[in-house]
Amino acid sequence: MSSETKLTLAKLAKLAGVSTSTASRALKDNPLIKQETRLKVQALAKEHNYSVNAAASRLRTQKTHVIAVILNLIDHTEQSTTDPFLLKLVGELNQALNAKGYELLLSNSFMASDDWANYFIHSQRADGMIVIGQGKSTKKIDRAAEAGVPIVVWGDPKSEANYPIVGGDNYQGGFDATTHLLQKGAKRVLFLGDAEHAEMQERYKGYLQAHQNANISVSSDCTCTIDITSKAAYEYINQRVKANGLDFDGIVCSSDMVALGALKALKERYVGIPSDVGIVGYDDISLAELMHPALTTIRQNTQQAASAMVEQLLRQFEGLQTASYVVDTQLVVRRSSKHD
Repeated sequence: MSSETKLTLAKLAKLAGVSTSTASRALKDNPLIKQETRLKVQALAKEHNYSVNAAASRLRTQKTHVIAVILNLIDHTEQSTTDPFLLKLVGELNQALNAKGYELLLSNSFMASDDWANYFIHSQRADGMIVIGQGKSTKKIDRAAEAGVPIVVWGDPKSEANYPIVGGDNYQGGFDATTHLLQKGAKRVLFLGDAEHAEMQERYKGYLQAHQNANISVSSDCTCTIDITSKAAYEYINQRVKANGLDFDGIVCSSDMVALGALKALKERYVGIPSDVGIVGYDDISLAELMHPALTTIRQNTQQAASAMVEQLLRQFEGLQTASYVVDTQLVVRRSSKHD
């Protein structure tokens, strides 16, 4: 075929000896089409440099096959799109969406303005939205859901909402992290994070319950409200130790990045980890195992989370019932909290 002659879907179907609709489905790797047929159509398309006209397809179907993934960052935070846990979750979502024939459009809550329904859906940038993080307020999420936007949220699945929320059991994670330190002999355990976030609030409740179960009272100065970044944790621990000395022997951190900042501040002051202070993080990012000492943390199954979020979103496309979903969490014990 002449390179100057543009191959259409109809011509590709004729070459393959199938109908136009079958060729279209084969190119999308639709499992309803026999694998032999799919491979034949795909090989012919590659041989003749055929590619789907996405813009034309969009006009015909009114579907983009794109999902907007929004990092719901709060105002006045230094947490950014480079946060390792957010990147890990985005990576898992990308794979899960690609496996279902969708592309991922990454954005953040600052870029998308206040009206997510108009910005992403009505403008045909995307077919649906996955929001990572409930933040301190769910107003933007609620508004999008009320506008009929297919939406799934990564957050605390125990929250009441009219849309599905996927996340770990934050209460149990906070409880397990704190109980672990108390069982190791800690008496004054700090909670380092921001309990105004729905997820962190549940972790804080678990922290309090663990103390109650151990018959240990929690002093108000053990609740340390900081931005959930390593820089904020580093600065807080530095200032606290400088002002009060070492008035604590354990830290439950709201994330591994917070734990990294606390760990750095203590090591610079030659505080023994875990001999003087035991530390537990949250998320189990890849860096956790590489820290010195390696970080005890709460692992959240991000692959399971991504699969559940995509499934709940696709169910909305099909008009099926959806539900919130709790992913597996696990205490991973490493050197930052245990002695040899």
